[in-house]
Amino acid sequence: MSFEIKKIGVIGAGQMGNGIAHVFARAGYYVRMLDSNANAAKESLDKISANMEREAKRGQIEAIDKAEAMARITSGSDYADFYDCQLVVEAATEDETIKKAIILELCNHVPDSTIIASNTSSISITRLGAHTDRPGKFVGMHFMNPVPRMELVEIIRGIATDENTYDIIKDLTVKLGKTPVSAEDFPAFIVNRILLPMINEAVYTLYEGVGSVLSIDIAMKLGTHHPMGPLELADFIGLDTCLAVMHVLHEGLADTKYRPCPLLVKYVEAGWLGRKSGRGFYDYSGDEPVPTR
Repeated sequence: MSFEIKKIGVIGAGQMGNGIAHVFARAGYYVRMLDSNANAAKESLDKISANMEREAKRGQIEAIDKAEAMARITSGSDYADFYDCQLVVEAATEDETIKKAIILELCNHVPDSTIIASNTSSISITRLGAHTDRPGKFVGMHFMNPVPRMELVEIIRGIATDENTYDIIKDLTVKLGKTPVSAEDFPAFIVNRILLPMINEAVYTLYEGVGSVLSIDIAMKLGTHHPMGPLELADFIGLDTCLAVMHVLHEGLADTKYRPCPLLVKYVEAGWLGRKSGRGFYDYSGDEPVPTR
């Protein structure tokens, strides 16, 4: 009998988790969201509903489709609720220790047949998979942010990931209306291996006084037709996430060109994490973002 995915678990109710739940539900799958904070999981449902409402107003989905998709999503804080999921996607913060703890706990509550995927944007799939009881059924499924709008999913095989698991996740990605690309299990994979060093270099450009926040972002938007400047994009991603990926690159590849900029480190230490904290390279407390440098 072929393996059929009907119900999917999503761990983590943050920006990535709610986006992943959104696209699975919109594609017709039943979704169970989990977060250690039950209130955060419930708030995530409100965010998904608001995002789908915007899609309906733009004519991207019908109002009835939005209502049906929302009815397919439930939330909670108990791993036991994943007992009947064929796939669980871990989308917690980009911290290897946290992810390993989540995956270990998850293995105690799902059948041996359940595939476990991580949405990590940089951490070794082989290392994470080795902390499970099913390394052959463990795979990287890295969605781009914002998930409902971005068309790409990186699929990463660990050294033990079996071919059938890879094929199932690849086919699922296509059913979501997204394009899968295969990435080898190297630090930060493809997109972040290229993107985050560019962002880090933009921070160095600011740190060294070569240009202001606005001049750097305007230069890249008008000079290279990037839709967002690199510092604006860093704020959108989250400066803590940017720093975490740069640490993975620096430690994993042992090359000084990946050393995180000291200014990026200072901002994270100060709690200036970008949009989600209200302040990063821009201050978001007013009607319009204002550069902080």
